[in-house]
Amino acid sequence: MSFPQVVHVRNAARLLLTAIAFSGAPTPKTAVSVKLSEWKVELSERAIAAGAVTFTIANVGSIPHAFDVEGQGIEQETALIQPGASATLTLTLKPGTYEVYCPVGNDSHKKLGMETHLRVGSGFGSNELSAPTPNIQAIRVTGAGPVIQILPGPFPFPDSAAPILQQFGDEREGLESQVKNGPYSNSVTRVAGSFTFTAWDEGATRDSVNGLAEFATRDGARWKLVLDRVQTKDVPHHPRFGGVILGLYYHGNTAVHTPLVPTINSAVALWAFGHLYRNGALVTDDAMVHVMLLSHTRRDGDFALACWDCSKNKIDELQLQILPGPGEPKFEAPGGFLFLNWEKSSSRKPAS
Repeated sequence: MSFPQVVHVRNAARLLLTAIAFSGAPTPKTAVSVKLSEWKVELSERAIAAGAVTFTIANVGSIPHAFDVEGQGIEQETALIQPGASATLTLTLKPGTYEVYCPVGNDSHKKLGMETHLRVGSGFGSNELSAPTPNIQAIRVTGAGPVIQILPGPFPFPDSAAPILQQFGDEREGLESQVKNGPYSNSVTRVAGSFTFTAWDEGATRDSVNGLAEFATRDGARWKLVLDRVQTKDVPHHPRFGGVILGLYYHGNTAVHTPLVPTINSAVALWAFGHLYRNGALVTDDAMVHVMLLSHTRRDGDFALACWDCSKNKIDELQLQILPGPGEPKFEAPGGFLFLNWEKSSSRKPAS
């Protein structure tokens, strides 16, 4: 074959390949792997080309989750995905930024950190994605109104809680024992005390709290709790999400935390360590503390739990739970723990 013929054949081959490339043959779908767990959404790709994309979603957590893609005029989600199971979702995405998250619990899983963003366009690389600017928020809470100490006793809504208990795996046995004699009961006594704190929601590793509670319990003991640091380690069903979270729908029928509390909305929920004193003497520097300013759950007068779903009630009930630190003895109190509510509390944004 002469040199001009070789050039002609090569040119013809190039033209044929070009014709095939623009012949309208279907473009392969982009594949994105997704992992859902407590409390995050992990994407194998955070920037992809526009067009068809198939998400393969694995629930590697310990409770049910789902997957939602929202943006550019679309919102599509999977059905509930059980722990250890997988699902797929195929969409055609236009250029733009999409929010991807877990919608379980009226977006309570999303508020706990199960959200991220996906950029869709041409020529994107994952190194173009900058870290989001932290959204620093703060709240100042003051306890007010009647103060009650909650004592161990039966949970008033066992039939409502029973279906949700099925999702709690190894924790189920311990929770079922609390149905008969647990901390959320109608066994209460009126006491007195004060509680004020400020909490800062600054991201998963920078949250902080500063607070003081002083109160007397039914036995006449005088207690003081100083809050100065948050808990940050999550365990299944008990999200701490850096220690402080503002605006959360959980407990009850949401499958977040425990069903042995009515379903509530909270202005703030926090998990902290505290210095606890009894009658002026130090009890522990590592008391485990859970605090919520939540939608009202108890009746006036007898302070019995009034509703299984209290999420639409006014947010004015301030709840303080104090447990011994890991490996420490129970407190000198009924059940070995301290549990109090301030029934007419309030919050505001603190001064800068």
